[in-house]
Amino acid sequence: MTQTNTTNRQWVLAERPKGEPTLDTLTLIETAIPVANDKQMLLRTEFLSLDPYMRGRMSDAPSYADPVEIGAVMIGGTVSQVIDSNIDGFVPGDFVLSFNGWQDYAVSDGTGLTNLGKSSTHLSWALGILGMPGFTAWAGLKHIGVPKAGETIVVAAATGPVGATVGQIGKLLGCRVVGIAGGAEKCAYAVDELGFDACIDHKVADFADQLAKVNSNGIDVYFESVGGKVLDAVIPLLNPNARIPLCGLVSQYNATELPEGPDRMNWLMGQILRKKIKLQGFIIFDDFGHLYPDFAAEMTGWVKSGKIKYREEIITGLENAPHAFIGLLNGENFGKRTIHVGQK
Repeated sequence: MTQTNTTNRQWVLAERPKGEPTLDTLTLIETAIPVANDKQMLLRTEFLSLDPYMRGRMSDAPSYADPVEIGAVMIGGTVSQVIDSNIDGFVPGDFVLSFNGWQDYAVSDGTGLTNLGKSSTHLSWALGILGMPGFTAWAGLKHIGVPKAGETIVVAAATGPVGATVGQIGKLLGCRVVGIAGGAEKCAYAVDELGFDACIDHKVADFADQLAKVNSNGIDVYFESVGGKVLDAVIPLLNPNARIPLCGLVSQYNATELPEGPDRMNWLMGQILRKKIKLQGFIIFDDFGHLYPDFAAEMTGWVKSGKIKYREEIITGLENAPHAFIGLLNGENFGKRTIHVGQK
């Protein structure tokens, strides 16, 4: 099922999943390749980003963005190549950072696109370390976490595209960094390859005790993207005036009801009050979009110099996107998960 120049494959939303998405949640259809009209261009998808926020867009519950409509193409960030253009500043052969969604081809008027030029080197990085995940880590840590040298940062999903970047930036800023990840292999990678001071496996029975042991002096910044039992274990360890940048709660995205047990909201609010904790949720381009040029300049320098390492999983074939996405929500990815849709 390779990409062709005669057909546009599209994954469209077939149902609103109750709990975890299944392979029936999306349906693969084939349509004609669209035509670029005046002041439009035709884009061919090269890479498709898979990200946890997509689960929220499958739901019609109130959120910060509109849901994907039933029968509509599933949304997603992409790197695409310009095939035909009637727009100044974009010519055939250019690669662009775009938002084609889960399909081979799309028409665009150029709004919101970034021209990446004609170089095909590390194109997928525009969806990861140099794109939304890297930007989320950089802005959330530096502008909400505001870490000071010598402080302790704890980061959930420590080997994912956001968490791995958070931890490495923390080390560059002179902080002690403790990661939380799922499995011994991921924890070893965080310490041995990324330079974290420690990493705790959240799958072990005594996870909370191990986390407390390696943070005997408390936690100053907790970068949150997971929630659930990880958050429960972190909260009691937070120091006075701790900061929590909150960019996601992936452990809760497939939940259909509140967890069992007593309501702990008042306990959490009491912790926030007594410790004067700063907890701030953010949507990266809504809140920090104006800082993207600053991020791009600094992160590009760090990556080129080897100060920031980046790991990605590239899965070949648009047909494999649903299965890969379900695995992402279950924590199966090791690094940034991206679909190679194109032929290059």
